[in-house]
Amino acid sequence: MKRLLSTIIIIAGIASAAAAQQATPLSLNDCMEYALKHSYTMKNANIDVAIQEAQLKQTLSAALPHVNGKMDFNYFNVPQSQFLDAGTFDPTKKGLGKIQAFAFSLDYAGDASITASQTIFDGSVFIAVKARNAVMELAKNSRDVTEENVRYNIYKAYNSLVIAYRQYDIIKSSLSYARSLEHDITVTQQSGFAEKIEVERTGVRVNNLATDSMRIGNLLTVSEQMLKYQIGMDINTPIVLTDTALEERRQTTLTLLDEQENYDRVPEYKVLQTSLTLNEFSEKRYKMTALPSINAFWSQGSNYGSNRFGDMFIFNRYYANSTIGLALTMPIFNGFLRKNQLREATLNVEKTKNNIEYMKQSLDFQTATSRATLKNAVLQVRSQKRNVELSSDVLDLAQKKYKAGVGSNVEVTQAQTDQLSAETNYFSALQDLINAEADLKKALGLLK
Repeated sequence: MKRLLSTIIIIAGIASAAAAQQATPLSLNDCMEYALKHSYTMKNANIDVAIQEAQLKQTLSAALPHVNGKMDFNYFNVPQSQFLDAGTFDPTKKGLGKIQAFAFSLDYAGDASITASQTIFDGSVFIAVKARNAVMELAKNSRDVTEENVRYNIYKAYNSLVIAYRQYDIIKSSLSYARSLEHDITVTQQSGFAEKIEVERTGVRVNNLATDSMRIGNLLTVSEQMLKYQIGMDINTPIVLTDTALEERRQTTLTLLDEQENYDRVPEYKVLQTSLTLNEFSEKRYKMTALPSINAFWSQGSNYGSNRFGDMFIFNRYYANSTIGLALTMPIFNGFLRKNQLREATLNVEKTKNNIEYMKQSLDFQTATSRATLKNAVLQVRSQKRNVELSSDVLDLAQKKYKAGVGSNVEVTQAQTDQLSAETNYFSALQDLINAEADLKKALGLLK
């Protein structure tokens, strides 16, 4: 039985080591690049660009030649009659009211033709051709908005997970020391040099830390799976985060505070600018619908008719025909449709201009708010970092006094509680700093 148990432990250890070796190392940039290729949100955003390109080509097809072929075969089992006044052929009977029915068609008729047409001038088509670049730019700008949102969410999720891992390590370290202290006090109590209440007080501390450790461990699993879900990775894939030195980015944070605004970097602003261009094209399109449209056409075919079915397959009897022409369409009155379409397009231009100004104000407000929040977060991180250092010194001194026999375990426990509280406050401030960085980068259009 002991051998079997040992074998199981060895196999489990090997499997655990193999899993650790296969863990995928991921930096923050790796996560973002992975998401751009595998995230379903980004996949759909790229498909939307392709759809828009296909729709644009459908619109532009109106400017290209259209060629159609046609074949007809008809059997007039009851030929349609044409009615004429008998006086048409006999003037003496004209006006007598005698109507004659004549069936001019033969029993069988067939024809085949090919027709080609080309738009020479059409205001709507002309504007559509000119607007094609703006249409594609709008689709790509919309994709950029999606990409920015993906980067924003990953930026916050990744760094939050880094902070959570560090909190978890602190909790485990505190729990390990608390258990060691509990053991020492238990031994001391058994020797008669400590009271039972001291053992129980330390036990409560151990139980609380153990509960916190399990709770944070479970949250870590969910947070890690959430990150993998956001980047489009299988949630069962083991990963290792590599960008864990958050404090080393302090200089980058200070540089970010001095970054100047530039609306053209913000994808949402670029979407509105392109929308304005398209709305202006739409306004021009309705203006140009007042102009005539000109189309050229050409048709070539042949036809034949007979009272005998077999004659229809003697193709050298078919007679050729051909038509070439121009068609000019002049809009005169359409019930004020064009007038109201033009008014709608003009109002959309005005509305988009208002949205652009509103976007500028929103970006100014978001930038100012995020910058102020980030400044406060920087100050809080510095302050809480100093508190962590001081609480660590206090804990170290309390431990030394306890080991030297001049301090109590209550003093050590209280120092450990204060140190853990300082660590918690520090990580909370660090989380606020990360969120403020993400918000400011988004407002400045720097999430690239």
